[in-house]
Amino acid sequence: MTLETYPDKIVLMPVGYIRSRITKLAFSPDGDIDPEERKRKVRSRHQQVKQSISELEIDPDYEDLLDGIDAFSHILVLYWPHLLPEKERGLKKVHPMGRKDIPEQGIFATRSPARPNPVLVSSVQLLERNKNVLRVQGLEALDGSPILDIKPVVREKDGIENPRFPDWIKEIHKDLE
Repeated sequence: MTLETYPDKIVLMPVGYIRSRITKLAFSPDGDIDPEERKRKVRSRHQQVKQSISELEIDPDYEDLLDGIDAFSHILVLYWPHLLPEKERGLKKVHPMGRKDIPEQGIFATRSPARPNPVLVSSVQLLERNKNVLRVQGLEALDGSPILDIKPVVREKDGIENPRFPDWIKEIHKDLE
């Protein structure tokens, strides 16, 4: 099949919205700052995100879809970066995390929000459910981001033994240590 055989549009409707204290975009495809300042900022933001509590406010019409979700410790949240500028969706390559010391990579080889269909996914800890609201920890999403879907994390299905990844990922993770 080719792209010509598919419909022109796929319509997705939000099932809810994210309530978060994060209000500013952290994405910057254009550049880098001093490496030590970058590490300090990345570590600080990473720690804030790891400990942040967000609420996933699901449309009350979908509340029944949440039945049983509180039996899981972690969930995947698929959401839309609603404040990402439209021009960023045309990027084909970026320096991961804006780091000029890492060669440009194709968008599909990164976790960059700048992509043709900017559907983002995060694995987060589910703290509690109260009717149509899920409290989660560790979600790096902007306040007001539309939620597209929620799925439980299942180790047997989602766990990858001995994953392979490029050395530049190790470099990015060093900033988090």
